[in-house]
Amino acid sequence: MNASEPCPPLHRLRFDDPGPPRRTTLADGTRAWLLTRYADVYQVLDDTRFRRSPPRGSNAPLPIASNLANNPDALPRQEGAEHLRLRHLFQRMLNPRAVGHMESWVVDAIDQVLDELVERGSPADLVDGFTNPLPIMVVSRLLDIPDVNEEQLLRWAAHALADTTRDIAEVADATRELAEFTADIVARRRRTPGEDLVSVVVEAADRDGSVPERQLIALVNLLVVGGHHTTSTMLGNILLFLLAERPQDWARLGADETAADALTERLLHLIPVGDPQRPRPLYATEDAEICGVTIRSGDIVMADRLTASHDPEAFPAPFSDLFAPLENPTLAFGAGPHYCPGAWLARTELRHGLHRLAARLPGLHLTAPPNATEWRSGSITRSPLHLPATW
Repeated sequence: MNASEPCPPLHRLRFDDPGPPRRTTLADGTRAWLLTRYADVYQVLDDTRFRRSPPRGSNAPLPIASNLANNPDALPRQEGAEHLRLRHLFQRMLNPRAVGHMESWVVDAIDQVLDELVERGSPADLVDGFTNPLPIMVVSRLLDIPDVNEEQLLRWAAHALADTTRDIAEVADATRELAEFTADIVARRRRTPGEDLVSVVVEAADRDGSVPERQLIALVNLLVVGGHHTTSTMLGNILLFLLAERPQDWARLGADETAADALTERLLHLIPVGDPQRPRPLYATEDAEICGVTIRSGDIVMADRLTASHDPEAFPAPFSDLFAPLENPTLAFGAGPHYCPGAWLARTELRHGLHRLAARLPGLHLTAPPNATEWRSGSITRSPLHLPATW
């Protein structure tokens, strides 16, 4: 990746040309395979012979990721039957059919947020008035945690997904607070279950009988934080791009919900949620062939999803027509066994949120240029801290 600006908007990032599998050396001197082409990256993400956690007893380096994802009890660290068992606790509540049943109240939440934004008047900050409160309102209803304020949820997410620049003691304090909150919610749902997602997860885990309490707590932690943070990040970065770079597409976005669907899929594919970092390593458990190259059992594979997402063989002229259907499945939510379980809900929020915002405020425009954007920092994700706008 290269960029001419010290901290450019994420849609302005430029990536090296993808190529065949090649050997690379990690920062600690470990040798690994680097995959950058879409077909190769998709293949290993979809192949159960490549795992996200190193084999037991291995000296392979641990992945560099947030403390939430690196918790040994967290869903992203599980594999095989253990991973499937945890996903089955909640997946039926987040599959496309279930999310379809939620669509009406998600739209109601969008309209409520828009009503409040318009009532406060122009000018406004779209982060404070839209991209933060909307996903938080949705996740609060989904998990039935209406008594937790927005500021608290944002703080927990910032520290749960912290990078190495954040104060270790602050991260530890916030992580402890989140775990205590989650443990209390789990205990309350066990005593008095409802129809929310946490109740479904707790009931399924207790019925299964083999899910350790620490894994259950880690799973609900992920739902609390991941349920709003990624969607908020995507909304902020997409709005910065559309309003600053493609104002000519704003009218069509507001007028055509079907077109909004295609645009949403293309932009969540093209605009990453954070700056390129070392890809999360995968570990080969058996010999496998990738594009004529034999990867041996025990080898480390770095699957570069961001470069692969800009592979011209898979996605020619990606920004030319935002409303054109995506040529291949996006890697924005991963692929294979670890495909993001909240992908369909995030798509629903983004599609309806962007469409209804454009329909409600056709004259919306930013009051500051993209290169003046102040960025939310200290996290593995990046999005505007503020989006000053008027209409």
